[in-house]
Amino acid sequence: MGNKAKNKKLTPTQIEYQSFAQAHEPARPVVKNVIRAFFVGGAICLFGQFIQNFFMTYFNFTEKTAGNPTVAVLVIISVLLTGFGVYDKIAQYAGAGTAVPVTGFANSIASAAMEHRSEGLVLGVGGKMFKLAGSVIVFGVFAAFVIGLIKWAWSAIGGMS
Repeated sequence: MGNKAKNKKLTPTQIEYQSFAQAHEPARPVVKNVIRAFFVGGAICLFGQFIQNFFMTYFNFTEKTAGNPTVAVLVIISVLLTGFGVYDKIAQYAGAGTAVPVTGFANSIASAAMEHRSEGLVLGVGGKMFKLAGSVIVFGVFAAFVIGLIKWAWSAIGGMS
């Protein structure tokens, strides 16, 4: 129904062109894209698990304490791969598979920082690197606050902690 509303504003020639373009548009390989995203995203997560196991085995971290250095290493690797242009090639191949939260977030910040470095360190890099990731930070902090309130309320009424 929304498509008809759009077509009412178009001339008959524009409508004809749209139908022509849609008929000649190549089909999207959805299944292939899903499989690629699954395996590349899984490989990134598997690599993160190897890093976490490394910290637990060689540095005697617990499973809980090994999480922070694991995330830091994944962020550093993602930023380096973004800087060298490798992460973009992986993302082009895997699509959503590279949007695994930590690595995708690091990539979005590093890409924006690199794109705006010509505008200076403060207004360019500092001001624009959170352009895409700012909403993630805001909603992440808000969600953590709400979950903290729920946990506090649950423990205050005698629930399990």
